[in-house]
Amino acid sequence: MPSERSARFEHREELELRRELLIEPLPELGLVAMDGPNDPAPSLVVEDGRVVELDGRREQDWDALDWFVARYGIDPEAAAEASALSDDELARMLVDVDVPRERLVRLSRGLSPARLARVVGLLDPVELMFALKKLRARRAPANQAHVTNLKENPALLAADAAEAAARGFAEIETTVGVSRYAPLNALAILIGSQTGRPGVLTQCAVEERLNLRLAYQGLVTYAETLSVYGTETVFVDGDDTPWSKAFLASAYASRGVKVRFTSGGGSEALMGESEGKSMLYLEARCLSLVRAAGSQGVQNGSISCVALVLSVPGGTREILAENVLAAWLDLEVASGNDAIASHSQIRKTAKLMGQFLPGTDFVTSGYSLMPRYDNMFGGGNYDADDLEEWLTIQRDWQVDAGIEPVDEPTLLAVRERAARAAQAVWEAFGFPPITDEEVELAVRCQDSRDLPDRDRAADVLAADRMLAEQLSGLDVARALADRGFGDVAEAIFAMQKQRVAADYLQTSAIVGPDGVVVSAVNDPNRYAGPGTGYALEGERWQRLQRLPYTVDARLLGAPEGATKVVEELHVSNMGNEPDEVVVAVGPAFGDALTETINGLPHDAVLAAILDGIREEGGTPRVVRIRRSSDVAFIGHDGALLSGSGVAVGLQSKGTALIHRADLQPLDNLELFGMAPSLTLESYRQIGRNAAGYALGRAVAPVPTVLDNYARAKLIVRTTLLHARETAEVDRLAPPVDLAPVAVGV
Repeated sequence: MPSERSARFEHREELELRRELLIEPLPELGLVAMDGPNDPAPSLVVEDGRVVELDGRREQDWDALDWFVARYGIDPEAAAEASALSDDELARMLVDVDVPRERLVRLSRGLSPARLARVVGLLDPVELMFALKKLRARRAPANQAHVTNLKENPALLAADAAEAAARGFAEIETTVGVSRYAPLNALAILIGSQTGRPGVLTQCAVEERLNLRLAYQGLVTYAETLSVYGTETVFVDGDDTPWSKAFLASAYASRGVKVRFTSGGGSEALMGESEGKSMLYLEARCLSLVRAAGSQGVQNGSISCVALVLSVPGGTREILAENVLAAWLDLEVASGNDAIASHSQIRKTAKLMGQFLPGTDFVTSGYSLMPRYDNMFGGGNYDADDLEEWLTIQRDWQVDAGIEPVDEPTLLAVRERAARAAQAVWEAFGFPPITDEEVELAVRCQDSRDLPDRDRAADVLAADRMLAEQLSGLDVARALADRGFGDVAEAIFAMQKQRVAADYLQTSAIVGPDGVVVSAVNDPNRYAGPGTGYALEGERWQRLQRLPYTVDARLLGAPEGATKVVEELHVSNMGNEPDEVVVAVGPAFGDALTETINGLPHDAVLAAILDGIREEGGTPRVVRIRRSSDVAFIGHDGALLSGSGVAVGLQSKGTALIHRADLQPLDNLELFGMAPSLTLESYRQIGRNAAGYALGRAVAPVPTVLDNYARAKLIVRTTLLHARETAEVDRLAPPVDLAPVAVGV
């Protein structure tokens, strides 16, 4: 019995989007993006210079987060100024180019979490992007990479870190499957990053105490493992409090290590302790706490809970609002474009654009430089397979999203040098050796499955030695200098000096290849309307345009070394033979151009058509039409010259038709507009059909093939080939007979 359902509906149920669960809001579980019915009404009461009420709760009813934010995160003077402004006025100021960022940052210090959330909730998605562009701390955006592999292979880690650095990533983060590996992985990406480009900051995402030890030894230069949450129950799970997090951040800073906190909407709902509040309100509490703790920045925008936030209405807007809140609070923003957001490529990209177009301090909080298989952060939203698309979108929008094009030979060279440098350090420290085979495979492999297994027990013992013997970044630099890697040694030593100077503790700081720190202090974002702020232009824009896979348009259709296909004989006359079929070709055919749009050589195409005409009993003659490059006029002019009144018209790019002299030029017997789908057999059949029409036989039209992607794939090639053919047009030139000169024609 036939199904009573629509086949189209059934088909859509099998598509990628339907692998996800979209739900109606459940405010009582915290599964509501913004403006939750249980969110508190904003309030901020200051008495005698002291906050005594915060978002509807008096001092005696505060939880730990309220206490911390009220005592360390609210400026009573700014509160007085902000209280005089309505929500609408504040929202308008966020998108008003005449209101400077400095004033907005000052006002943010006088707003409670509920008020912050309510104000940004008034902005639509375009306004949120505009506000983010205006509020970003550092003028120029940057990007962060993830570098991991499932085999924890140090040669591959070093090679991938070097590639990430060479591609322009300003920070590189790694992690481990087993925590004891952390020193080795941190060492590998330190070596690799400084080989690829001096000045890249690195971190190893592990338990905070271990991460701090790595920082003390100069093996990492930043950390973002300090997670905070928007409800007290979740926050104090274990021994965490706002005060302990602030103390830990100070411990990092005391050793010259840059710190970002981590937060993101949906985490409280995931842990079952949302207190029935909306995701945006709880994130506003987190961000207010981060600023109160004195952190220079935050990794936020839902992060690993992104798919949960996207399950509810307005989820993508809420994530963007989180980033805006963080920037408004004068925090560096590493926006959460690292975890897989969706199975749907459209949804993934739609979510990304909220940060990609306005720019954030780090557009991704970890772009997977590796294929997804090796991403130990749980699978990246974007990975090695997406690099060319990312670069192309930057070029499309003229937007700087922090990744640079690099050609393959350059990357192979830098990957090999990094892997060799790691090999040298492993040898110097007496660690289990990195073999030449590992180095060679690390340079060119797809992922860690291509590399041999290492003795993991021996590697773990080597990692333990690093901690026990307190092998430092300085020791690494010495080992490299002694083994012929002086440039890498200097770069690693320079990072040790950066830790002492600690200039990169400034808000939104990155380090350039010249060792100069660029931050919100010396390169602040001062966007104030068109013509201000960061503009992708000059040498940087030229660099981002130079994609290795762009082609020289002048070479299309005329490959190097191609031979001439036809030879001009004389001006054409009208034929007399009733079985004659003219093959009329365009003005560039077989001369200025020698192949069709899908790469078929002109001599082979012409031979196929001529063979088809002969097989059906016709007599072919080849004529070049010089007055037009339009296939309709090429074919019609050929038909007027044909003894039978029938001709095949053929443009150089491969578009063809069968024409007859008594038809109007824009009418025809058969049109073959899908040149990319035509094969040599197609052209042979076109020749047969033309001869059939000429001899008065019944003819079945040549089957057509539809390729819905042909226009997207080939419209540029079509335009360039047609322009080249049109350049050969001579409006006053008569048609000429041609003699094929290629073998087999």
